Amino acid sequence: MTSGRAGHPIDRPEGRRTPLRVHLLTAAVVLTAVVAAVVGLSVPVGLPADDPFGPYGGLTRFGIAVALFALSQLARLRFRAAAGVVSLTWAEAALIVCLYLVPPGWLPGAALIGMLLAWTILSVVDEGRSTWDVVRIAASQTAAVALAVSVTTSLGEPLLAAPTPALALVLAAGALTYLLAGAGLGGVTLALRHDMSIGRPLLAALRGKLLMFVGNVVAALLVVALIEFDPRWLVLLPAPLWLLHQTYRQRLRDERERRTWRSLAEATAALNQLDERGVATAGVTGALTVFEAELVDVEVVRGDGRWRRYRGDPSGQVTDREIAPPGDDEPGPDELLRELSVGEHRVGRLRLRLPRTAPASGRERYALVTFAEALSAALHDAATHRELRVVTARSSYEAVHDPLTGLANRTAMLGQGDHALRKLGHDHPVALLLLDIDQFKEVNDTLGHAAGDQLLRLTANRLCTLTRSGDLLARLGGDEFALLLTSVPVLGDRTAPMAYALRQAREITERLAAPTEVAGVRMSVEVSVGVVVASAGAADLTELMRRADIAMYQAKAGGGSVAAYDSSRDGASTDQLALLAELREALLTDDQLVLVLQPAVDLATGAPTGVEALIRWRHPRRGWLGPADFIRPVENSEQLGTFTRYVLDKALGVAAGWAREGLDIPISVNLSARSLLDHRLPAEIADALRRHQVPADRLVLEITETVVMSELEIIDQVLTTLRSMGVQLAVDDFGTGFSSLAFLTRIPVDELKVDRSFVLRMADSPEAAAIVRSTVGLAHELGLRVVAEGVETAAQRSALAELGCTAAQGYHFFKPMPADKIGAVLGSLSRQSPTNVLPLRADGAS
Repeated sequence: MTSGRAGHPIDRPEGRRTPLRVHLLTAAVVLTAVVAAVVGLSVPVGLPADDPFGPYGGLTRFGIAVALFALSQLARLRFRAAAGVVSLTWAEAALIVCLYLVPPGWLPGAALIGMLLAWTILSVVDEGRSTWDVVRIAASQTAAVALAVSVTTSLGEPLLAAPTPALALVLAAGALTYLLAGAGLGGVTLALRHDMSIGRPLLAALRGKLLMFVGNVVAALLVVALIEFDPRWLVLLPAPLWLLHQTYRQRLRDERERRTWRSLAEATAALNQLDERGVATAGVTGALTVFEAELVDVEVVRGDGRWRRYRGDPSGQVTDREIAPPGDDEPGPDELLRELSVGEHRVGRLRLRLPRTAPASGRERYALVTFAEALSAALHDAATHRELRVVTARSSYEAVHDPLTGLANRTAMLGQGDHALRKLGHDHPVALLLLDIDQFKEVNDTLGHAAGDQLLRLTANRLCTLTRSGDLLARLGGDEFALLLTSVPVLGDRTAPMAYALRQAREITERLAAPTEVAGVRMSVEVSVGVVVASAGAADLTELMRRADIAMYQAKAGGGSVAAYDSSRDGASTDQLALLAELREALLTDDQLVLVLQPAVDLATGAPTGVEALIRWRHPRRGWLGPADFIRPVENSEQLGTFTRYVLDKALGVAAGWAREGLDIPISVNLSARSLLDHRLPAEIADALRRHQVPADRLVLEITETVVMSELEIIDQVLTTLRSMGVQLAVDDFGTGFSSLAFLTRIPVDELKVDRSFVLRMADSPEAAAIVRSTVGLAHELGLRVVAEGVETAAQRSALAELGCTAAQGYHFFKPMPADKIGAVLGSLSRQSPTNVLPLRADGAS
């Protein structure tokens, strides 16, 4: 290890150390090559007596073979692949020519001598390979030659044979054997050296060699043919072979550049990660692929000044560990080092170690600049994202936690508490305990705020030991704490939940009262606890806290430490406010506010004369709520307009469905008094009618008698506009107002609905019967429909018929039913008797 300027050790990549398994393989290959050469040279051969090379023809032929094998290696192309160097040579051409000119047994020896000579020259002149590497390469090629010779001689006798297609196939088979054997040995060596799969280097070598192999075979066969035809023609071959070699070089360069830039694009795209590890790992694997490096280091500096190194090699494994800050070391001769920065902000370093025999080209250095810029930006973005996550997590935590005690704060208590209530059954009992430390102000004033903070932390720690699974503890602020108990036992005795909550409250007061020391003063912590018990669906946490607060002050006022909520001493309620908030959510869903419909029938024929639309609320916590539970708060809120549009839309949707089934029956919707103060109401109703394609006369708006008697000009304008549109008007609860008849001369209506109170009492009350009779008579005189509400018995139905009432609705006929069921009921009633829909108000009637 060396040291940088700052005195820190420089964590450089480890030196190249050849694994033992590579040495063993090399030894085996060398032994095979030597044996093949010795055995081949010792086998006697016979040459023609008229050998044109004369009496020393054998030696000449062997020399030619040595020279051809040496030249085939010197005239080579090379490229990096899979962290190694692939050399493309003319060896196949030399082999084919030698198989034709030289006895086959001599070729391993000639190859060994020629290969050693050629690679020694290359090592001295250019590559600086070790002697062991030179021997390994020459032995591998010699072994491949020996195998190729064996395959060729088993298929035929190529020595000085006449050129024929059969000979060409035999020689090509030998060349192919040499190619596969040589590539296979090279791939195995790289795989063992870098602990990687053999497939990647083998495919890279074969892909790069394919075109040159075909050219080598064709060129060699041409040489054989020229030797047989007239050797003098060989003097013309150097120029074409040189051009062919340049073609190989250019094609290889173009292919490598295309592959490099394509890999670069894929590698930079893979950098699109959100965390440092993902970016650095993608940077390592991308650099290994793009630059075919032996080793890649991505060194990352973090915001706190610590460095982490991610290292990968061709085996595909990426390791990481913390390192010392690097110094200003210079890269080695076979290394590329690039600082990673964004503007003036340093984010790390990228170091590549390439094969010693294949230094980076100019274009690869440009590619390195591009890749390093993308990696710098990705690492910077990842660091920014990490810091943002930390800040967000801290902000999220602080938003729902009390900084002094670490407990949930008021916001968390309200949100998590309501969530816990919604998860429980509607009738499941829960309890809320609200605690306030007595004389806390005196502790602050006497001992200081630090002592007060210590007391609050002590109280919080003791409360934590008293909570059970599922309970929610929070500090609301100041010296107030809240504890929500969700595991209240469910027993048959209705008083059991309150008794349990009071026991818990008393246990808390006793445990907190245990003597302790605060700021050197021994004291006992006394608290006042307010207790409220309710069903999970009866109120939200805001209301529970309000009630518990009342109980807590009752405890303080009564001199005791624990008090239960007493509704008789509660002068206000937030239940309606909570209900309105929940209604706002219900209007945004499609499954809480449910439309139910109740038909009105003709008393004579039983045919449907209309349907009244009523709304019910399927509350997720409170259960089924009728109009009496929520209509009044809605009418007094700003949500009235939204609620009215919601109900109208639902009702007109149902009416449109009836029309498609051939049922033209009016549908009635109750309209609030405040809705008539909105001058936009007629336009909104007209728009709804158009959207659902429902005729205006099929909509009946029910208004109360009190509204119609109003003298406000805006109400008259709204009602007049609605009537001019064709919408029908009905007076609901007719007869209950103070001036039941006066308004009929001012506001034209289409229907009167007799209030249920008169229907229920008309059998026993002559006054009620007289009102019903007068209403029916008045309606007949004015050409209006009249419907009696709340009919529950057959006797009431008969009495109404005798009084001349034509239509009625109530439980005696039908209860309100869902929209998906009423269609069948209306269809059945219509088929049994023709529909008796009374016409609009008679023209000219006053």
